[in-house]
Amino acid sequence: MVALRFYTVEMSLPCLCPCPSSPISLSLCSPRYNLLKTTSKRLDLSRNCRTLRISCSSSSTVTDQTQQSSFNDAELKLIDALIGIQGRGKSASPGQLNDVDSAVKVLEGLEGIQNPTDSDLIEGRWRLMFTTRPGTASPIQRTFTGVDVFTVFQDVYLKTTNDPRVSNIVKFSDFIGELKVEAAASIKDGKRVLFRFDRAAFSLKFLPFKVPYPVPFRLLGDEAKGWLDTTYLSPSGNLRISRGNKGTTFVLQKETVPRQKLLATISQDKGVAEAIDEFLATNSNPAEVDYELFEGSWQMIWSSQMFTDSWIENAANGLMGRQIIEKDGRIKFEVNIIPTFRFSMKGKFIKSESSTYSLKMDDAAIIGGAFGYPVDITNNIELKILYTDEKLRISRGFDDIIFVHIREI
Repeated sequence: MVALRFYTVEMSLPCLCPCPSSPISLSLCSPRYNLLKTTSKRLDLSRNCRTLRISCSSSSTVTDQTQQSSFNDAELKLIDALIGIQGRGKSASPGQLNDVDSAVKVLEGLEGIQNPTDSDLIEGRWRLMFTTRPGTASPIQRTFTGVDVFTVFQDVYLKTTNDPRVSNIVKFSDFIGELKVEAAASIKDGKRVLFRFDRAAFSLKFLPFKVPYPVPFRLLGDEAKGWLDTTYLSPSGNLRISRGNKGTTFVLQKETVPRQKLLATISQDKGVAEAIDEFLATNSNPAEVDYELFEGSWQMIWSSQMFTDSWIENAANGLMGRQIIEKDGRIKFEVNIIPTFRFSMKGKFIKSESSTYSLKMDDAAIIGGAFGYPVDITNNIELKILYTDEKLRISRGFDDIIFVHIREI
């Protein structure tokens, strides 16, 4: 029987601008199951589903023309670099950080909106997609923004109000509520905003009043102050790069492309069926498009089938772990069982028709260190690719189960 795993997350006040706080703790249970079902023409998913916790606050280029027009090529390269990064950058690999840093520097070297703090485009609600983690970052920033089940926003209102403010918001869920910390703000120059945090409170759906957050801002003096530079604001007003007084870089968006919306929904584990259906409708496959099974290591982040009682059956059917697509029609399913032990099942694939592949998996083993223990399993699977690009794949496999994979870097 598959064991459910629980995660405890230490949570504190959100910090898109460096600020002090007193941490609180919140326990989360990550495995959640929904009912999904697949029909042949339109995906009405209502089977038991399985979500693997993974950050999805990221994206890539899109095929939808309306979304493409909102971002230029350099901006899309940054958005593409964010896909698959966990914890809004908290668990990014050196290669991922390097790709993001390179894309950020390219945009900062381009001509975005001049004097962004004077532009109306900076006004409004921004969603935090990525933040760096320098050693000087506050405990708030290190702990809270890395929790993907919560959505982190920043509200910027500098010119459209008599009370200029920059506010950081963490939305727990539609049913729980949010935490909002506010700062009085002023414009220093065309790029820099000065701020001083002065109030914070929980707005919880089950309470008719706000609960003050216990931070004595007035007693903190200079520790409650800071500044935030906007180093790039897109001409469309949909992408912003900012750097804080503690050396942290932030990537924020107003408009999220379809791929980001899908991955964010998977990370929050709510309404995944509808999100997949909407994404596939937006990125419908014209008859002439023949999706390929791209090479590389593909991590499964969601499936429309709950695990069965047999973990080895789950692994053999591709319901766990990753798929490794190799050259010359070779494929491997790989699942880490416990540290130093993994299940591996190799096979071959051939294209049987447009966007469809036949897989024969017949070489299974449990591997521990340098030793392998053969397992007598043979599986024949038909894999239909419903959508794919170089970093995201949606497919239908064994027993009409829907899979979402992301390509590992």
